[in-house]
Amino acid sequence: MIGTQPRNPARFIPATVSGKQIATLAIDVLIYYICTSKIAHMDTKLTVRLDSNVIERAKVYSRNHNVSISRLIESYLDSVTKDKSKEIEITPLVKSLSGVVKISVDFDYKKEYGDYLIEKYK
Repeated sequence: MIGTQPRNPARFIPATVSGKQIATLAIDVLIYYICTSKIAHMDTKLTVRLDSNVIERAKVYSRNHNVSISRLIESYLDSVTKDKSKEIEITPLVKSLSGVVKISVDFDYKKEYGDYLIEKYK
């Protein structure tokens, strides 16, 4: 499965999973993806001083997820230092749909969605 992405990752999440479990799973999937992707060859050494408890937890995590601590740190630093100024490209289809629906300023989408769900599951 290395180098491929599942077609629908949501199908692997049971319906009874909590938000915290989903967040943990998402982080694990992200780390797996980052660590199995083609990452540039690491060739520079860096000394970092960390709390010993953090190091021990990192070693356990590293062992359990079969990824080196160096790769975890590199992936994290790469993600936080990337240029995030790139805008998401809006496709022509989405642009053409912009402004099609007019919604009043006082529209309460939470109430409307709640009403919809109540009606749906009567």
